[in-house]
Amino acid sequence: METNDSDLSGLDDMLGRMDDAAQDKERVTFDDMLDAAGSRSFGPLLLLPGLVTLAPLVGDIPGVPVMMGAVVVLTSVQLLLRRDHFWLPQWLLRRSVESAKLRKAVGWLRRPARFVDRLLRPRLGVLVHGAGAYLIALVSLAVALLTPAMEVVPFSANAAGLVLTAFGLALIASDGLLSLLALLIAGGTFAVLLMNLI
Repeated sequence: METNDSDLSGLDDMLGRMDDAAQDKERVTFDDMLDAAGSRSFGPLLLLPGLVTLAPLVGDIPGVPVMMGAVVVLTSVQLLLRRDHFWLPQWLLRRSVESAKLRKAVGWLRRPARFVDRLLRPRLGVLVHGAGAYLIALVSLAVALLTPAMEVVPFSANAAGLVLTAFGLALIASDGLLSLLALLIAGGTFAVLLMNLI
């Protein structure tokens, strides 16, 4: 199973591809965005739902975090089961958002994305390869399973998007330090969610 094999060069590249997928359309499907990403390995399959959930205007639409959580659940479980290929159902791939909203959100994220990309580099490989990749899958699965509860706790879904985005980038760039940071953010998000739900 390829966890981090990707032709993506970074976060800004992914945003650019999302923007391209949304051009000249009223709505853009999740399948369109995956095709634009050019890879169905685990890194991009975390990064794309993470970005959609994190994005203003798009991630705040009711149901979007849960839909993106479903993508992460399906891909994480398949990684943990050591499946050779990732499979996603057609009903999920056909889900769509308004192209105008997506392009506006992407525009807001481009500048910070370029800054983040400059910080990425291969390091602490043990946290993104082998057992590290499976740990990422487990934590991502936990985050995704909690997305329904996050719909009622303000900003927690955006935090989940940040965690998934960071994990996806960590896998693509082989950056274990970013993976460690994502683990810390995930722990904080779980704690805040627990305090708000008790």
